[in-house]
Amino acid sequence: MPLSPERKAEYFDRMKEMLSTYTKCFVVEVDNVGSNQLQKTRIGLRGKGEILMGKNTMMRKILKEFVEENPDAPQEALIDVLRGNVGFVFTNGDLGDIRNVLEENVRPAPARVGAIAPSNVIVPKGPTGCDPGQTAFFQTLQIATKITRGQIEIVNDIQLIDEGDRVTASQAALLQKLEISPFTYGLKLKSVYDNGSLFDAKVLDITDDVLAAKFGEALKTLASLSLAIGYPTQASVPHSIANAFKVNLSVTIGLDNYTFDKAETYKEYLKDPSKFAGSGGGGGGGGGAAAEEAAEEEPEEEEMEAPA
Repeated sequence: MPLSPERKAEYFDRMKEMLSTYTKCFVVEVDNVGSNQLQKTRIGLRGKGEILMGKNTMMRKILKEFVEENPDAPQEALIDVLRGNVGFVFTNGDLGDIRNVLEENVRPAPARVGAIAPSNVIVPKGPTGCDPGQTAFFQTLQIATKITRGQIEIVNDIQLIDEGDRVTASQAALLQKLEISPFTYGLKLKSVYDNGSLFDAKVLDITDDVLAAKFGEALKTLASLSLAIGYPTQASVPHSIANAFKVNLSVTIGLDNYTFDKAETYKEYLKDPSKFAGSGGGGGGGGGAAAEEAAEEEPEEEEMEAPA
């Protein structure tokens, strides 16, 4: 049912207000998401963000008008992502927190015939609860089974459906027999808009730890390359200094009439390693003292018991 002119004008004003108020948003796919589930997601986002759904043609028109009214507005990038059954989740808060709310509001769903599988479906091995008379059904799907305690048991885990494949009637029937709801549906993150930049939602999976690890690997590669070609960089200088110290130390150890402060410890160790042998043996000494005290106490106990 088309919107009345009053409702349409209200929708235009509301979306333009959101575009002016918020600097970040998710572009989300809402396939197989019911109104009740969408309402629960709205409740979860209260105080954090707002969901806006509508027809793509109407939202494109509003975005174009908004860009014309605000020539420097970066929201023009959102026009091209309005394809398919999509909507916006606007926010000024942390994108990671909003993503967590969206991912928490999902519901399990059975596999329907002809539906595109959003993920792989694996049927676990074990008893199925089906009577032996249904063995032919499993054989049709080329699933190895055996009869155990009067019921069919699947021998191995089976990847029944691959991600992106259409669900067939026999696959849907098997999952229904096993009471398996393999899919979950909710607002699926498609793109992220942040202050004029538009990027894939997978970018949010990159944590500070991942960035630190990648930076460390790049730093090691740069240092190795710099050392190999003899070109000093900030990454290679610490290694060059350490290597130079090792060379100076090896030369100094071979000289009797020259030394420097940092080399003294190494020279002393080479002359008499026994000086450094007792540094880790403190624990054993304490044990010996305790044993001596115990030995001294034993005769006292014997003397006390003798009169009895």
